[in-house]
Amino acid sequence: MEQKRKFDRRNKGGRPKKGAADKLKYRLTVKMATSDYYTLKGKARSAGMSAGEFLRGCMRDGQVKERLTPEHAGYIRQLCGMANNLNQLAHKANAAGFATVGLECRVLVTRIEEVLNLILL
Repeated sequence: MEQKRKFDRRNKGGRPKKGAADKLKYRLTVKMATSDYYTLKGKARSAGMSAGEFLRGCMRDGQVKERLTPEHAGYIRQLCGMANNLNQLAHKANAAGFATVGLECRVLVTRIEEVLNLILL
């Protein structure tokens, strides 16, 4: 009888059982375009892991940036217009000299700073 107890306590081999937090028990189905699918497969292959492992790693370690709000998109359009104006002023300054466009440049810089402050708030 003593012999049998020792045998029951021995390690039977194999991997230890996973805890409840480590088990993969949820399945998620994701639809992808063909190009996205092959991009995922390629990145996972080059990382040396399965697509599932790659996505779980991205979810844990990655960062997703939020989309632009319509308000921020408007600010960016304003900045693009101001950049165009600034480019025109630079051409004018090269042709006629900086003194002729100095005041316009200062006004434009002030407007750009105002828009940037709106974005950063």
